[in-house]
Parts: sequence; structure tokens; C-alpha cells
Amino acid sequence: METVRFEVADRVATITLDRPDRLNAMNNQMRDELRDCWRRVKDDADVWVAIVTGAGRAFSSGADVESLHTAEFKKIDRWRELAMHEGIATLPTPRRMRVHKPIIAAVNGIAAGVMLDLVTEADIPIASEQAEFVDPHVSIGYVSSHEMVNMARRVPVAVCLRMALLGSRERMSARRAYEVGLVTEVVPHDKLMERARELAAMLLTNAPLAVWGTKMAILQGLGLPIAQAEEIAAGYLEVVEQSEDHAEGPRAFVEKRKPTWKAR
Repeated sequence: METVRFEVADRVATITLDRPDRLNAMNNQMRDELRDCWRRVKDDADVWVAIVTGAGRAFSSGADVESLHTAEFKKIDRWRELAMHEGIATLPTPRRMRVHKPIIAAVNGIAAGVMLDLVTEADIPIASEQAEFVDPHVSIGYVSSHEMVNMARRVPVAVCLRMALLGSRERMSARRAYEVGLVTEVVPHDKLMERARELAAMLLTNAPLAVWGTKMAILQGLGLPIAQAEEIAAGYLEVVEQSEDHAEGPRAFVEKRKPTWKAR
């Protein structure tokens, strides 16, 4: 891959958006390579957690506007993508690719436009103190669609509307993003990846199937009446109760040792 780096170490996949000369703006090639990365995270049994970040001084400036202007960026066939169950948006994300494993977003700089989805869909988004967030769609004549639909499920609607309607005239700081709940933590810039890896290591101490089931139980129940949401969560519980790891947890506790998780 040329626009994205994909590395796996100690059960953690690190996806690095890698077009630093273009502030990691997404073009067709990055979109396709990012889709491949999420498929690898989803399908590789040796990957239990993923971190997504950006190379250089940006997380991503969004879609490559130059490509949009020159028509290099192919418009998608929304009906075809719906038929393929990959959503109606241009960006492959964990939710659209049905990645159940936990995702950490380490936002190292500007996060803009379409790439805001990688922040709002992360399970544990954290940010460098130098990070900023902006949605410039309306400033270049585009409707902010899925980006702000996702954002409105993470932050107060009034905050979402302010960002969406002011476009490039409004930049949200890392501190403000923390205050409104867009990110869960703000860290010194030079400690960002160290902290992301610390969080990944903490996730790995927990039973992976239980982590994945818990994530899906929470997300699948959003917007449903509490009784229906509890039924969905109970379904994930029943599935995980059939696993070897479900028996390993109590056994390790009784034997006063660390559990050995197998993700099966």
C-alpha cells in the first residue's frame, strides 16, 4: 500500500494514514487501501485491537478537494454500495465494514470532513493537544451528510449544528472536543501514540470476545427501547457464554493467576 501503513504487533493493528504531503487527504487510492485495512482487522484472528492515526502534522484534512475538482475522485454508486451492505458513504469505516473489534483513534492534528467518521466511529477516540476538528462541506458547496449524522450521536445536537453550518469558519479545539464528548482524553502531542498503545494494552488484558460482544451490545441497542436493547445485549452474552474464554475468566480468578485468553 502507498497511502496507508498497516502494521501488526502484539495483537494490535496500527493503521496510519500516510499522505503527509497532502495532510493525509483521502483520494480513491486511500479509500481502497483503507477498505483493505479494515478487512484485515476484521478477518485476522491475531488482531484483537486496532489504532488509527495520521502521519505528519495531520490526522486527515478530509477528501482531496483537488481530486474532486479534477473529477479524479470517482463518485460512488449508492445503490450498488447498499446492495453490497457497505453503506452509502465514500469512506470505509469500522461500522460500515462490520468490524466488531475495539478501535482507538489517535487524532494527531487536523481532522476534517469525511475523515471525521473515523473519530466518531472509534470506540476510544483520544487527541493530541494540537488536534483540531472542522467540517468544511458547506463552505465548498457540499452537504454534510453522514459525517454530521454520526457526529450528532456523539455530541450535543447544537454543537453538531454549529460545526456543520459554520463550515470552515469554525474549528473545534482538542480541549473543546473533550468537553463536548467527541474525544475521551487529550494528551501532550509527543505522548499521543504512547498513550494509544497503553490503552490498547489495557484492552488486551480483557477477554476479547467479551470486549467485542460488549461493544456490539451497546452500539446495536442505541436508539431502541430499553427492553429491546437488553434483549440484544443478552443475545451477545449467550453467545460469549459458549466460549472457552468465558470459563477461563472465573477459573483464573479462583487460581489467583492472570487469565490466558484465546478469543475462542
